[in-house]
Amino acid sequence: MLEKLFSFGHGHGFALSFTQLDFWLFFLLVLVVFSLTHQKKMMKTIFFTAIGLFFYFKTSGASVLILSFSIILNYLSANRIFKTESVNGKKAIMIFTVSLNVLILAYFKYAFFFTESFNAMFHTDFKALNYFAQWTSGFSGSGSLVDKIIVPAGVSFFTFQSISYIVDIYRKEIEPVKSFFDYSFFITFFPHILLGPIARAKDFIPQINGPYSLNKNDFSWAIIQIVKGLIKKLVLADYIATHFVDKIIDAPEAYPGFLGIIAMWAYSLQIYGDFSGYTDIATGVSRLMGFKLFQNFDSPYKAINVADFWRRWHRSLGAWLRNYLYIPLGGNKTGGWGTYISTFLIFIFLLFITRWYELIFIYIGITASFLLVVIFIPSFKQYIHRDLNLLITMVVGGLWHGPSVNFVIWGTMNGLALILFNHWKKISPYENSTWKLTHFWKIFITFNFITFTRIWFIMQENGAPLEFLHHIWTGFGFTLATFGKVIWTYQVVFIIMLSGFIIHWLPQKVKALYENAFAKMPMYLQAVSVAIIVIMIYQAVSDESRGFVYFLY
Repeated sequence: MLEKLFSFGHGHGFALSFTQLDFWLFFLLVLVVFSLTHQKKMMKTIFFTAIGLFFYFKTSGASVLILSFSIILNYLSANRIFKTESVNGKKAIMIFTVSLNVLILAYFKYAFFFTESFNAMFHTDFKALNYFAQWTSGFSGSGSLVDKIIVPAGVSFFTFQSISYIVDIYRKEIEPVKSFFDYSFFITFFPHILLGPIARAKDFIPQINGPYSLNKNDFSWAIIQIVKGLIKKLVLADYIATHFVDKIIDAPEAYPGFLGIIAMWAYSLQIYGDFSGYTDIATGVSRLMGFKLFQNFDSPYKAINVADFWRRWHRSLGAWLRNYLYIPLGGNKTGGWGTYISTFLIFIFLLFITRWYELIFIYIGITASFLLVVIFIPSFKQYIHRDLNLLITMVVGGLWHGPSVNFVIWGTMNGLALILFNHWKKISPYENSTWKLTHFWKIFITFNFITFTRIWFIMQENGAPLEFLHHIWTGFGFTLATFGKVIWTYQVVFIIMLSGFIIHWLPQKVKALYENAFAKMPMYLQAVSVAIIVIMIYQAVSDESRGFVYFLY
């Protein structure tokens, strides 16, 4: 019994997932109890904390203890920062708490990778031990996971949320909550604890203290979000992945190269459907309980440039990186020691994980060029600082997904694209063009850039992305006969893909028409409509159960 209680990792057989009936039975029970407690604030916050911890435990086992430690640490530290009168004292507590949060995240997410890289570089034989597993094995009687470090589910999300709370109090943007359970509710709110959206305390905590409110429009909106999320996840993401993308990516050499291009277009639709599907369901479920979460996606494939894309994709992470990394580094205006130190640390990190010693000469060359430019064109220093701050932010965004050279490359490519766009838009003759063909061309270029940089996202083995691109180039193999055969073989996949892109690119006013029509329906017709749609959705469900992609990160 204790061994089962202190089990580790993701995807337990008893884990609660938005796509399973178990979750909806759980949620129905939550709504029943919530209806009895929502007018009593303390009971409500305690209840939601307990439910949040239970939900997290069902996903990540004994890692719930790590979450609990994080909650207690940040709650106490925030109160101490607020009560400390000395500016230096406040700053010291803030730096210590943020550093400890980052160290916890780094240990579970990066310790094994760094140990392996260190051993490879210095020919040592150190082992990354899971001291947390070692400690809990005393309760469970099992030490089988002591030599493995499994990332607690959602650790990046709840850590970033905790850091934002601490920093906002230090900046005097908010005051600490008066009740421990208000804070624990904010962190453990079950719809978003695993995959976001990342919430800020100043947006979410006032809702805890406010009265419950749910009118018919809110209810209809929530149901639409939930149904959209299920369609995106189970039809767009899972069906396309199982019946097409996985087959091509796992063995690209077995297919003509042009199919690799189509597979990457399909992957862009898959990952969007998977991640935005989760957050759609999370925001819908939250709204039914009277809480509003940040809208995490805004039709990202309508973006007309890479900057526009990152304003539309995973918006809560983008906002977090902007507010707590990019702006503190100096943002668009300036740079300082933080910029230089971060650049140097990233260089050391790249040298460490790649062992490409030629990077030393590249780094020295770039540094020398920077000094020469600043000496002869002092005004250009501002642009260099802005570009460095942007590049650092995107590299960290890449590393946020995991300790991989390919994630660093992916983040770097997107950072360089943002830098190039910032300079290009000043001289581009097309920047303010209203010509529809120009608009289409911008979307086409942006979508394909985002899609093909994701080769480094989906393929984690070093060198695999370049091999994939080489196969596309040398084994393109396009003929009308071959294309016709592909269309026939994957006709259902292509119909779903085409439908997904068409719906995504529909004008928002068109989407608003069917949302408004649903909202105006009587409740019984809404229930019938949803029941029919859900039944149809589950007809497309693959026999293979797939978790949400971002659980891996």
